[in-house]
Amino acid sequence: MIFISPFVVGVAVVLSLVSMTTAHPGESPSARQIKDEMDTAHMINMINSRALEACQNDPEVKARKERAIARRAATFARLRQERDLDDAAWLHRRDAASFRKWAALSHNKTGSIDLNKESTNAEIFGSNTSCVLAPDNSNGPYFVYQEHIRSDIVEQTVGVPMHLELQFIDVTTCKPATQLLIDVWSCNATGQYSGVSAAGQGGLSTTWLRGVQPTDADGVVSFDSIFPGHYQGRATHQHIIAHVGSQTLPNGTYTGGRVAHLSQLFFDQALRDAVELTAPYNTNRIPKTTNLGDQFNGYAASANYDPFPNYLFLGNGLANGLFVWAELGLNTSSNWDYYASYASTWKEGGGYNNPNFDFFAVVNAPPTHG
Repeated sequence: MIFISPFVVGVAVVLSLVSMTTAHPGESPSARQIKDEMDTAHMINMINSRALEACQNDPEVKARKERAIARRAATFARLRQERDLDDAAWLHRRDAASFRKWAALSHNKTGSIDLNKESTNAEIFGSNTSCVLAPDNSNGPYFVYQEHIRSDIVEQTVGVPMHLELQFIDVTTCKPATQLLIDVWSCNATGQYSGVSAAGQGGLSTTWLRGVQPTDADGVVSFDSIFPGHYQGRATHQHIIAHVGSQTLPNGTYTGGRVAHLSQLFFDQALRDAVELTAPYNTNRIPKTTNLGDQFNGYAASANYDPFPNYLFLGNGLANGLFVWAELGLNTSSNWDYYASYASTWKEGGGYNNPNFDFFAVVNAPPTHG
């Protein structure tokens, strides 16, 4: 059994409570308050990171990593076979230093690597983006409560195909975080969200690029989606919420529980640049915001937390799609319901606006923890 000091868990809970009182949605904090918010998020992240580091040599953890390597390799092979790409060349993400070098060159060389039949699965799929999820980011104004439990969320949207695999680990036990419901959503290639009635968005009757999945025995969920687009003032990102204690409903949605984490994953600038050159992304006339220019990214990134997932091109270009994955650590005892404000609720027959939702308070809120 892996033992995590009650002091470590207690400090994390105290820091969580501190962060909730420093900047509520709708306030206009000073630069010092914003810095304090960021420091608190990074402190929680450091505590959780050390908790995970303490158990890396545990036999159960090693076995879980071996299963992850085998699972990712099998998923990659299946996706290529489904696209008739068994014999096609493919591309791999480079490390950060290489991306800085290749970003200045033609985008179709970004991330290329010489892999052959001698390359091992451990070399390709063994690396994880070591995300330890502090409550580091806003869920934004377009969270829809009680979305469909499903893995294929594409519907009729058009864009670069993306198979997203996320593995969740409980930092207090170093075991897979099972019995969670993972909620994901993103905008489409031209920057619109489904499920909300705000001007310029998809409307209450739409559900594309939204879905919920329960974590399995290894804490894993998978979604078939498209690479997100961008909109005003924000870098390209994927929304994530982890629900604890929710119950599934006969109509294929969920209810209840609490939010143990809410955040956003970002994507390498070179990959974003390549995607934005393709249709229909290239029809989006909204000015692009770089990762470094995104005000929320400073909360998501730290020395211990890389909010950029790993990825592979399934073929030798974007048209064949991407396999994207990350291993994510979170404290399942956290409660961030306060920050999980939702614009609407999906019910059988369509969506309904949340009468208590204050759109402008969420939009104008500072980048708070969750």
